Amino acid sequence: MSKVRQAAVAGMFYPGDPGQLQRDITSYLADADSIEILPKAIIVPHAGYMYSGPIAASAYACLQAARHKIHKVILLGPAHRVPFAGLAAPSSDGFATPLGTIAVDQKAIDKIIHLPQVTRMDMAHEQEHSLEVQLPFLQMILDNFDLVPLVVGDAKSDEVAEVLDLLWGDDETLIVISSDLSHYQDYATAQKMDRSTSLAIEKLQPEHVHYDMACGRNPVNGLLTLAKQKGMHAKTLDLRNSGDTAGTKDRVVGYGAYVFH
Repeated sequence: MSKVRQAAVAGMFYPGDPGQLQRDITSYLADADSIEILPKAIIVPHAGYMYSGPIAASAYACLQAARHKIHKVILLGPAHRVPFAGLAAPSSDGFATPLGTIAVDQKAIDKIIHLPQVTRMDMAHEQEHSLEVQLPFLQMILDNFDLVPLVVGDAKSDEVAEVLDLLWGDDETLIVISSDLSHYQDYATAQKMDRSTSLAIEKLQPEHVHYDMACGRNPVNGLLTLAKQKGMHAKTLDLRNSGDTAGTKDRVVGYGAYVFH
C-alpha cells in the first residue's frame, strides 16, 4: 500500500480550497514579469502566499516554457519544526496538496541514501511548510513530474552540494531551493540585509550568506557552492519583504526570487 504525506498547512499558508488555490496562483503568475531565461535552479520564498506568493511567482513564471520538458523536481528547504543533522528524505510514495498527489521518486532517493548526511526521516516532513508551499506552484506550472523532497537540517554547504550533484540530472531535472531572507527587522534594515544577501547569491558566494540572512541558508549555500563549481550564473528576479506585500513595516520578513542558468 502506498504511503502519502498529507498536506499540513493548506488553509493556513495557502488556500485549502482547490479552486481558490488555482485562482490565486494564476493571478500571481499573470502579474509576474516574464524574462527569457530557462533556469536549471531557482530559489523561492516559503511564507504564506499573501506575503510571498507574488515574489515566488516571478521565478516560477520562468518555467512555463519548460512545462513539458521538466519531469523531475529536486526540492530542498530548511527544517523549522524538527532539529537534526544532515538532510532528511521521506519514506512516502507521494506528497498531497489540494490540487492532487505528486509522486515521490524513491529511486532517486536511493541514489543518495548511502551518503552519511542523508537519512529517511518522515518526522522532519510531517509538519514542515518550507517544501509544501512550493508544491501547488509546481503543480500549476509543470505537467507531469516526480518529486525528490529533502528537508535540510544542520548540514554543511559541501554536504548539500554533494547531494545536489548526484541528483543534478539533465534538462528534465529542476532544482528548487526554498528560503526566506531576513527575519523581523525594521523595513530599512531588512532592505539593506536582503540586498547584501542577493549580491552574495548573484556572485555565488556562500561564505557571505550567514545565519541571520536567510532561514534556508544551508540549502542555499549548498546550491551556491555547486553552481560556482559548474560555472553557472545567478540573477535576482524580485526582492521585496512583507512590508511591501501584506504586512506592517516595523517587523518584516524578506523574500527574494532567483534563477540559475
